[in-house]
Amino acid sequence: MGWNLLLLLSVFCLLNRSAFGGVARKKHERRLVGLPGGTAANAALPPDQWLIQRLDHSDPTNPGTWWQRYQTNDAWFKNARNSPVFLMIGGEGEASAEWLVNGAAWTIYAQKFGALCFQLEHRFYGESQPRSDLSVESLKFLSSEQALADIAYFIQSMNEKYRLSANNRWVVFGGSYSGSLAAWARLKYPHLVHAAVSTSGPLLAEANFKSYDEVVKRALAASSPKCAANVHKAALAVEDLLKTPHGPSVLSKKFNLCTELDVSNKKDVSNFAESLAGNFQGVVQYNRDNRMADPKPPSVDDLCKLMTDGDEPKLIDRYAAVNRLLTNGTCLDVKYHSYIEEMRSESYDVTAGGRPWLYQTCTEFGFYQTSSSRNEIFGSLFNLQFFIDQCKDIFDQSFDQNRLNDGIRRSNNNYGALGIAVSNVVFVQGSLDPWHVLGVTKSTNPSAPAILIDGTAHCANMYPPGPGRPSAADGGEGQNRTDPRRMVELGRTMDSLQWHCSALKL
Repeated sequence: MGWNLLLLLSVFCLLNRSAFGGVARKKHERRLVGLPGGTAANAALPPDQWLIQRLDHSDPTNPGTWWQRYQTNDAWFKNARNSPVFLMIGGEGEASAEWLVNGAAWTIYAQKFGALCFQLEHRFYGESQPRSDLSVESLKFLSSEQALADIAYFIQSMNEKYRLSANNRWVVFGGSYSGSLAAWARLKYPHLVHAAVSTSGPLLAEANFKSYDEVVKRALAASSPKCAANVHKAALAVEDLLKTPHGPSVLSKKFNLCTELDVSNKKDVSNFAESLAGNFQGVVQYNRDNRMADPKPPSVDDLCKLMTDGDEPKLIDRYAAVNRLLTNGTCLDVKYHSYIEEMRSESYDVTAGGRPWLYQTCTEFGFYQTSSSRNEIFGSLFNLQFFIDQCKDIFDQSFDQNRLNDGIRRSNNNYGALGIAVSNVVFVQGSLDPWHVLGVTKSTNPSAPAILIDGTAHCANMYPPGPGRPSAADGGEGQNRTDPRRMVELGRTMDSLQWHCSALKL
């Protein structure tokens, strides 16, 4: 019962990784989650289906409509009076049907409870394109509020299509941004959404997200205290070398830049430093998450070995070795202008979700992972203004700090931030995930329990079971999910999870 219950109350992340090429695509790729490692290679994927949605749910006088993509798996649906309905909410990437077939983690729960399963793609991502382009005029119809209204209308439409009754209760799932949407859907539409599982969802909108790198530092130090110290020293060595006459040329060669670094362009320098930090940020965020990948992505331990082991005396060369590993030997384009030009494209095909997601951060959330002091692990070269300037340079000059602050204030007021008043929601976070500090990790509300799983990263517990998953007892490295010490810890969470099964009457 213990493991089945744990599986039921976990949710995989809904976002998928594309084959990225340009600068903007690569930046956005760091946010996205991989495919489930348990999906059979020959599994038949559910076909795409389409639903007419309103363009603007907030304006009843706007007659505009568009086609939203969704997918269905009814293979386990008992069609009984009380069979549940599971909805996976799409986030800031394309919705991939692999998550709906046998092998994905959530199908274990669907089979157990005979659930009807859907996945709904988020407006302005993937093939769900409300307007013909991604112009600012089009993107004014992109917001979390519009996405939540899409979910509500989708549920109503499926209730009619499948002749579902009030006894067929809807449970929504989501991870990362869509984990936030899952909690907010229950908050805003409790008459439609009976329960939610919110995984790795940032609920507090915040412009200057400095605590992200504080978690990265702790994760590196957990692997090796020397590792975190060496990364910090290497970042400062880069800063110091930038101030020397030959430093830019030396750095350009060491880090295999596509063009020589122009230190007179401060935004190029910030982009360079932020790209090097991103090497570590991405690995920490998705450390050992059991995604479908061959070979498996590098782990925190792999990077820390490069930063600590061997005879290489210069830390800056170790820093460069990490960059070579993460870029697979391709040159690193740090020209700010290249990134801006790519992000200015109003085509859906160019940034694979990067432009619409940046729009949402500029207007609703912030979430900018800044580093503006030499005391911080990645140094002082990319502050908040660097990210605000991107909003202004990509969209227009009105996307300034005032607009950002107004949007963040509105989001937190609208949803309640970390004080969200909601029931029938399970909040799940991983201690190694830098995003957990913006989510609910403690709760005194028995109908909205919070579970912080020690030693796991962003959405890691939502992938299919398998060897090599992080162990809570040993800090997250190299143990199987059947580790008895992990079983003891997970057993302690059962009391806070029991409400879910009883609420569903399953």
